[in-house]
Amino acid sequence: MSTKGRSGCPISLSLELLGDRWTLLIIRDLAFAGKRHFREFLQSAEGISSRTLAERLQTLVDEGVLTRSDDPSHGLKAIYRLTDAGIDLLPMLAALGAWGSKYRKADNDLARIAGELAAGGQPALEQMKEKLKTEHLG
Repeated sequence: MSTKGRSGCPISLSLELLGDRWTLLIIRDLAFAGKRHFREFLQSAEGISSRTLAERLQTLVDEGVLTRSDDPSHGLKAIYRLTDAGIDLLPMLAALGAWGSKYRKADNDLARIAGELAAGGQPALEQMKEKLKTEHLG
């Protein structure tokens, strides 16, 4: 997945990195489902392939959206965490969740969570961002 900009447009530059479904679903799983390991991402309901997952994770690490570190409890595992740049994607994820809840046939429980986050406005987003900073940045 190339992230080399064709123009200086900030929307275009963002879409070159984040514009495929898998990238945002990986970030969703980190932010909302607490997933941190490769195998956990593979178990998501959407069914990402291991090759696509490996490519997206590497791109997100290379672009500074995630960090990758060795798991001290298992020598062959890596732990992925959001960076400040990844955490700052939360408002976009919340907006997508609210839109999908309103205009698509979303799961009721997941739609409720998206609705609560959207209804809480900026204070709810800031509270969630602080929680993510504690969990991912230490």
